Amino acid sequence: MSNSNKTSKTTNQNSTNSSWGGRFSESTDAFVADFTASIQFDQRLYKHDIAGSKAHSQMLNKVGLLTDQEVKDIHTGLDEIQSEIEAGDFEWSIALEDIHMNIEARLTDKIGITGKKLHTGRSRNDQVATDIRLWLREQIDLIASELQRLQKGLLEVAEREADTILPGFTHLQVAQPITFGHHMLAWYEMLVRDFERLQDCRKRVNILPLGAAALAGTTYPIDRPYVAELLGFDRASNNSLDSVSDRDFAIEFISAASLIMMHLSRFSEELVLWTSAQFNFIDLPDRFCTGSSIMPQKKNPDVPELVRGKTGRVYGSLMSLLTLMKSQPLAYNKDNQEDKEPLFDTVDTLLGSLRAYADMMPHIQTNKDKMRAAAMQGFSTATDLADYLVGKDMPFRDAHEVVGSAVAFGVKTGKDLSEMTLEELQTFSDVIGDDVFDVLTLEGSVAARDHLGGTAPAQVRARIKEAKQNGA
Repeated sequence: MSNSNKTSKTTNQNSTNSSWGGRFSESTDAFVADFTASIQFDQRLYKHDIAGSKAHSQMLNKVGLLTDQEVKDIHTGLDEIQSEIEAGDFEWSIALEDIHMNIEARLTDKIGITGKKLHTGRSRNDQVATDIRLWLREQIDLIASELQRLQKGLLEVAEREADTILPGFTHLQVAQPITFGHHMLAWYEMLVRDFERLQDCRKRVNILPLGAAALAGTTYPIDRPYVAELLGFDRASNNSLDSVSDRDFAIEFISAASLIMMHLSRFSEELVLWTSAQFNFIDLPDRFCTGSSIMPQKKNPDVPELVRGKTGRVYGSLMSLLTLMKSQPLAYNKDNQEDKEPLFDTVDTLLGSLRAYADMMPHIQTNKDKMRAAAMQGFSTATDLADYLVGKDMPFRDAHEVVGSAVAFGVKTGKDLSEMTLEELQTFSDVIGDDVFDVLTLEGSVAARDHLGGTAPAQVRARIKEAKQNGA
């Protein structure tokens, strides 16, 4: 749960943060305190900050730096703080800058000096890196779940429309007849790659930086593998400098998110086209569309249009993080505070887009007659006629020329190839027999492409079966 909507309870105390103020002779300027604080947006890390602190305290107990009672008090206090946050009763302080110091200060208020012992052996530098990784790991799992839900919706539509014929396009010109099920499976395959990228990215997210402290590690006898085990990380990081300054994992995630959004944007473009009066291939449920305030006849495909627009937002976040990191020396710099908002916004945008599509996809309705009529235009079976001639021992280049002449005749007479008489077709080649009409029909064309990856209904159903067996 994000608590970014509770900033009205944030107090702007014009004082120096007590966690580091001993060095300073005057209080932080009120504007500077507000300008440099991150508590306005990093509140959403509260659960992960608390989980990290609990694991850290357990480790400190294991190595003899905290007593059993101190750990019990810390855990009780942290649980109470989490309840306060979730009830909306927690008072956030800008003077305390961030989620870490707000929680630590409240913990000290609750349990006294033991609260001040919690930060032994760690820094906010490795603490925030841990929080972000914990949070992002959780979000990746949520995103992967929504992506799989969309995949199931696509398979459902593909199975329902395995025999539905529509024109396939290149250059947005009619090319060859395909099945709508085959088209949906093309979208499905894009998401298969997206899912694989997410899972691969998750491996590099799931590495524990805690224990790197500020940049050089700590003199305390900490047990980092134990903390990694407690928090479900695959392992602890190998270099303290890299641990606190690395944001590759966030950039990699937003890169993967950008690819997902690019795919959703391509889906959107086709849905917008297909719902237009000029195509009228599909109909979207009313609940995913809106009307016009002035034109009563309008039904606007707002969900696809908005997802298409939000793609640029995610691309912008990717460029923000790449630019943020490109000139940073080792190790941690305050610049890194700017990593969170683009990352948070990317996750919110991607999750919302996937949820909208996963909810909408199974309810798409096709206009089969319109699709079929469109596939009859543009001589979509011309390649089939060329292949037919090759089957009669004509070289492909000669066949290509023959079919080109037949198409030119069709353009002049307004006839599709399948509408020409046998006598008309034979004026272009005498090897054409009456069996030619078996390949010039739309059904014959798609059925003939019965191989792995082809558009034939049998292949569509086979791929759907395979996908379901693989857990889709």
